[in-house]
Amino acid sequence: MSRLVPENHPALHEIAQEIPDHEIGSPKIRKVLRDMETALLNYKAEGFVGIAIAAPQIGVPLRIFLIHDMSKDRKHALPSIVAINPKIIKTSKQTNLAGEGCLSVPERYGAVERANKVTLRAKDERGMVFERGASGLLAQIFQHECDHLDGTLFTDRATKVWTKEEMDDQTLEEMEYTG
Repeated sequence: MSRLVPENHPALHEIAQEIPDHEIGSPKIRKVLRDMETALLNYKAEGFVGIAIAAPQIGVPLRIFLIHDMSKDRKHALPSIVAINPKIIKTSKQTNLAGEGCLSVPERYGAVERANKVTLRAKDERGMVFERGASGLLAQIFQHECDHLDGTLFTDRATKVWTKEEMDDQTLEEMEYTG
């Protein structure tokens, strides 16, 4: 399935399954990765671009996410990453309240408290273990995507959620102070 599933789909609300080492690189997992990339590339929403996607977002309850930055406006592009069986192994004590949206929750945006820095351990599409430290937006994405793998949506963590209509004429800072 290379389409996003609706917000009420069971795969978005359950803990995704680990992928056994012998299945990494298999035709099944390669197909899931292709389907995820297709869904991300085909995502269309006015004013928004997809950056990352987790397997549960296409109805596949496996512990995989990928990052593929398609934004042409960003000064520094994010790295392309495939993360299989990812785990956040370290988080900073410092946090930040940041704006967050999601392909699976269109029309809503929220303010979510996330660690400023994290370290992720995962396997790539060949089964090689890697660790990657991240701060800022990349750290936020790692946390958001790992939440998907644990059946948590950003709306479950958000301190406040706005509809697209409510946010059309406001910045996140304005929404925080007027909300």
